[in-house]
Amino acid sequence: MRLDSLSTLNYRNLAPCTLAFPAGVTGVFGENGAGKTNLLEAAYLALTGLTDVSRLEQLVQQGETEAYVRADLESGGSLSVQEVGLGRGRRQLKLDGVRVRTGDLPRGSAVWIRPEDSEMVFGSPSGRRAFLDSLLSRLSARYAEQLSRYERTVSQRNAALRGGEEWAMHVWDESLVRLGTEIMLFRRRALVRLNELAAEANAALGSRKTLTLSLTESTTPETYAQDMGSRRAEELARGSTATGPHRDDLLLTLGDFPASEYASRGEGRTVALALRRAELELLAERFGERPVLLVDDFSAELDPVRRSFLLELAASVPQAIVTGTERAPGAALTLRAQSGRFTPEAGPELPEAELPEPELADVPDVAGVGA
Repeated sequence: MRLDSLSTLNYRNLAPCTLAFPAGVTGVFGENGAGKTNLLEAAYLALTGLTDVSRLEQLVQQGETEAYVRADLESGGSLSVQEVGLGRGRRQLKLDGVRVRTGDLPRGSAVWIRPEDSEMVFGSPSGRRAFLDSLLSRLSARYAEQLSRYERTVSQRNAALRGGEEWAMHVWDESLVRLGTEIMLFRRRALVRLNELAAEANAALGSRKTLTLSLTESTTPETYAQDMGSRRAEELARGSTATGPHRDDLLLTLGDFPASEYASRGEGRTVALALRRAELELLAERFGERPVLLVDDFSAELDPVRRSFLLELAASVPQAIVTGTERAPGAALTLRAQSGRFTPEAGPELPEAELPEPELADVPDVAGVGA
């Protein structure tokens, strides 16, 4: 998997440009606020169609109404063009000029490692669920579809609960149990291999404590319907569904204790790196190609051992883009970031690209892994 070029227009603080990327490691360095993270965010969006911002207009440059990113991607010996147009509450994706949904893009195209990944360890269960659901949705279109249906059903059931419509619960309960059971079983199967890969990566990072991944579930496939019925009065009082995979947690155990409560900051960063390495390997196994690796601020909070691991990981994939406040060693290409522009080291500034204006249709947003 290789990103041949990335084009941006009106995206955050990035100047309009087209950047060509070689095989191997591309290093991007500069001061904080120079646009390094925005460049990786734009690349990840163009490659996967995914973003975690709460409002799409946050991605559009101040004073503009629309933004556009394009990735020319080489995969399996063929070249494809992936485009994303952004507007207020709208996102339009195209693959080779044809409108598509997120799930139609190559699902194993990129892995993004960020300093914020530590929140997967120390943050709320929702963040760990989001990591797991996003990964499994990329591994399986079926999982993505069922998860999307499940989430819609939970939303509709919650509306009925808030309206006191207890008489309608049997309709929603039947769908919820069927969809939720499939989600739980898929998670259990996938976690077997994910746990192996994460444990291997954690050991390779020099941790003396064993990392174990497991699920903390609010119910089981066997007792799902019964558990929902036993909490009916509580749900009506709260106006929300209290049982099901949307309430579960990905438990990260380091040694004998939950990492979220007992890990140090350094250990948490190691666990987060192990999860991302496992994500990369699982996608490579599933799709037969190693994804493009995007690494934001490779030296942040890392000791020499973890930094070396990260740089070796970048060198092990066909292509990686690595940012930092200092130059990444061994890079095939080095770009200096300054005020949203990227200049090849010891070379002329890359020219602004002549990009087509994004054509945004009035279509519903396709945000989320179930899209």
